[in-house]
Amino acid sequence: MKREKLLIKLINKFFPQRFRLANLTNYPVIGDVVDKLFFEEDNMFYLTKDEVIEINETIEMPDNYVLPSKIVDHFIEEADFHWIMNLCICRKSNKCEDYPIELGCLFLGEAAKDIDPELGRPVTKDEALEHVEKCREAGLVHLIGRNKLDPFWLDVSPGKKLMTICNCCPCCCLWKMLPDLTRDIGDKIKKMPGIEIEVNERCIGCSECTEVCFVDAIKIKDGVAVISEDCRGCGRCIEVCPESAIDLKIKELDYYDNSIEELEGAVDLS
Repeated sequence: MKREKLLIKLINKFFPQRFRLANLTNYPVIGDVVDKLFFEEDNMFYLTKDEVIEINETIEMPDNYVLPSKIVDHFIEEADFHWIMNLCICRKSNKCEDYPIELGCLFLGEAAKDIDPELGRPVTKDEALEHVEKCREAGLVHLIGRNKLDPFWLDVSPGKKLMTICNCCPCCCLWKMLPDLTRDIGDKIKKMPGIEIEVNERCIGCSECTEVCFVDAIKIKDGVAVISEDCRGCGRCIEVCPESAIDLKIKELDYYDNSIEELEGAVDLS
C-alpha cells in the first residue's frame, strides 16, 4: 500500500485522538523529535476572513486596501501547477455535518505534480480561484504556507516547492490541537502578520465568541471575554459577537505585502 493511502487510513482512525498525541510533544525528547521530523522550517498562518475587515466600521482603512483572501489569489496566479484534493481529510475523519467535506486542500508548486492522482486532480488557475471562492462562501478560513507534514504524507518532494492552502472549519480543523502542542511547534502556525483581535467595552460576557474559537484562545474572566496570545486571528469571534464587542486592529497597513514576502521566503513557487 502506498504511504499516502496508509497514512490516510491512520488519520481516519486516530483523528479523534490527535489531542492526546499532541500532548506527547510536551515531553522534551519526544517534542524535539516530532518537531524535527514533521515541523522543521514550517511557516503557516491563518488569513483573517474578508467579511470581518469589511464590516468592522471602527477601522479606518485606506481606499486601496487589499483583502486577506487576495494573498491566496496572488499565489494561485504565481504558481504554474495547481492541485485540489477530492475532499477534506479533517472533515471526513471527524464526520463533519456543518461544512462541505468535498472542499479539500489546494496545493501549489512543482512538488504537487507527484501527488497520487487518486487523491485529487490538477486544475487550471481559474479552477483554483473558483475553488477558493467556494471555500470562502462556505465560511471556511484559509491556512496558507509551508507545512512539512504535507510533503511527508503525500510522499512528494522537495518540500520547499509545495505550498499548502487548507480551507478550515472551526469544528474539525486538525490544528484544534494547537493548545496541546509544545509551544515551539504551535508557534509555527500563527496569525496573519500585522493584525490584532481585541475586546472592547461593549462586551457583556455572553460567551458566543468562546464557542467558535477553535484554538481555545478566548476565556470569560470577571464577566468579560479575554483573548490570549494564542489567537490565530481568523476573525470568527467578530462575526458571531451580538454586541460588536470585538474589534479587528490593523497594526500594519502593508500587511498584504508583508504576508506575501514572508510566504515567498517559506515556499519556492518559481
